[in-house]
Amino acid sequence: MKLTDKIPTTTHRVLIYGAPKSGKTQLASMLATNYNLLWFDLENGYATLLKLPKDAQERIELISIPDSKTFPIAIETMLKVITGNPVSICEVHGKVACPLCRKDNAPTTEIELAKLGGETVVVIDSLTQLTNSAIAFITKNQPDDYKMDFSDWGNLKAIVEKFLSQVQVARYNIVCISHEEEVEMEDGRKKIVPVCGSSKSSRNTAKYFDHVIYCDVKNRKHSVASSTTFANSILTGSRTDIVLESEVSPSLMSIFGVNSNGSSGSSGSSGSKTNESNTKPTTAATPGNIALEHLRGVGTVTRGR
Repeated sequence: MKLTDKIPTTTHRVLIYGAPKSGKTQLASMLATNYNLLWFDLENGYATLLKLPKDAQERIELISIPDSKTFPIAIETMLKVITGNPVSICEVHGKVACPLCRKDNAPTTEIELAKLGGETVVVIDSLTQLTNSAIAFITKNQPDDYKMDFSDWGNLKAIVEKFLSQVQVARYNIVCISHEEEVEMEDGRKKIVPVCGSSKSSRNTAKYFDHVIYCDVKNRKHSVASSTTFANSILTGSRTDIVLESEVSPSLMSIFGVNSNGSSGSSGSSGSKTNESNTKPTTAATPGNIALEHLRGVGTVTRGR
């Protein structure tokens, strides 16, 4: 196929990162004024979304994943969700095909990312918490003072790459949020990069995304940057040369554009009941097989009991 015959993709893969309270969530949430958002909240940070107008809040389907060091469910759930296959996530534990909630006929949300249309944007908040969840899962049978060994770091690398490789080929819109860390690049220079996995993995996270956006607070104002030439010490870039730092009021609409399907409507939610007979409990996982065995599941959005 000649390049001139190639039809450009109409979906976007965006990474937003920066220090805590630098405006990352707010920047992503403003998409709800024109798009439906399927928001995966891994770190209980949804309060920022409540500042949106009511009509924008109605366009956000919130999937809360109550992840913690003692209950590292986020990595298990998101590795299944990100593949695009249909999954059923319980609202209590944030677990796919939760046997406890299925037994109690508790509320669930049906997800199948592969069937999402261009009017919906998936948001994952955050890759930092996803990394913490993966580390907690790998070391869950170890004492609190345990130091990860070479094999553990290898497992973490495999898990992160499995997840990000699915993001890279996603045929739906997706925005991932993360925090920042300063790492030493291969040429010896130090650079601020988005957190995802180990420091070495974080150096290469940007390659899985079309746009990498950095958020900061300067002179008591939020600032946003996306161009490759923004700063030598901060990793940013856009494959379509979007320069958010030059805009008076930076917005992701510069990337996504106006939703041609209209700014109203639902993200696919319905009152349909979960088909319990088609959901199966997840197989118990171990640190040795998580990267290979925990990659099934996901979907559109329906809600049931």
